[in-house]
Amino acid sequence: MAIGSLGSSKLRSFLTLLGIILATSTLIAVMSVIHGMDVYIAQNVIDMGADGFRVVRMAFIGNFDPKRYLELLRKNPVLERDEYEFVRSRATLVRELGMQSWRRVSVAWENEQIDGVTLLGTTSNMAAISNTQAANGRYFTPLEDNKRMAMTFIGNDIKERFFPNTDPVGKPIRINGRPYEVIGAAKARGSVFGQSRDNFVTIPVETYFKTYGARAGVEFVAQARDPAHLFQAQDEIRMLLRAYRHLRPGQEDNFAIFASDSIVDAWQRMTGAIAATAVAVVSVFMVVGGVVIMNIMLAVVTERTHEIGVRKSLGARRRDILNQFLVESAMLAASGGVIGVALAAVLALLVRSFTPVPMSMPATAVFAGVTLSAAVGLFFGIYPAHRASRLDPIEALRNER
Repeated sequence: MAIGSLGSSKLRSFLTLLGIILATSTLIAVMSVIHGMDVYIAQNVIDMGADGFRVVRMAFIGNFDPKRYLELLRKNPVLERDEYEFVRSRATLVRELGMQSWRRVSVAWENEQIDGVTLLGTTSNMAAISNTQAANGRYFTPLEDNKRMAMTFIGNDIKERFFPNTDPVGKPIRINGRPYEVIGAAKARGSVFGQSRDNFVTIPVETYFKTYGARAGVEFVAQARDPAHLFQAQDEIRMLLRAYRHLRPGQEDNFAIFASDSIVDAWQRMTGAIAATAVAVVSVFMVVGGVVIMNIMLAVVTERTHEIGVRKSLGARRRDILNQFLVESAMLAASGGVIGVALAAVLALLVRSFTPVPMSMPATAVFAGVTLSAAVGLFFGIYPAHRASRLDPIEALRNER
């Protein structure tokens, strides 16, 4: 009966549900974006793993403060090779400790050239630490690093641009005009918010220092023995580096250490603020939609006064009339929720197809959207249903149909 009542006046029902539809679709869209980005960051952005961490000159995870940046730029010296060797020779709680430095370069092969490529100078264990897998060839060895060999391991973007249908291993390319032999190519890692993670070339770190020097500094990339020793390993590296730099007790670190959990925590704080804003917007939509539903249900009660009198004269109790209109109100709002879910699903499909935003609609968002809309219908339908249930049957029968 409730479905039939909705179908008898489709345009009125749709206009009544517009607020609920917008509220539900907004809620699900925001939850889908946050869920999709959570999954994407966990799978793609954070490549350090549960036992990995980095030591850098300075790090801003979350809010960027320009004044703080200038202060740290003045106070924190760059990390140096000697510090890496000191820490590496004494650390006992890390399974691997690597070093890398980077800059932007141009890469060329024959008559083609790509500008703005990331050049990484790394130790030979960096492939294992960062979980970089080879699609062709291999990574370089410690011996090749020590001998400062002119060889390179390239990203998938470089391979697809220069060697789309051939094996790149053994081919010569030029990095800033200098020749290097390709010894391997990495598997594709995709992009992060439209920024490719495959637009890079890697050379041995000693080759990098020989060519570009070490004045720009380095960063350390480490793996703890296991996830259980992550914090102890970070503390050990911090203690060793503080000792090398002769920092007094109580003196602030002039370097930064961060792990995957730091990035996740910062991301969750940011998405929490986004979710709170979305809840505020959705609440306004829901209240507006609920008030509209209440007004329409009051009009429906007036229109069906005679019907209510007939039902009561045939034995319907107040509870029966109350339940009838509550079901209609909840059904009306839930229909808006279902339409909102469908609209959000179409929006997610379009966003995934035409933008780099990784939307993923979780089942909890669908359940929450439909349940919340039905609850709004029930809440705002109480007064009209209560009013219908209290109609006097004699007075109701006198009402003209």
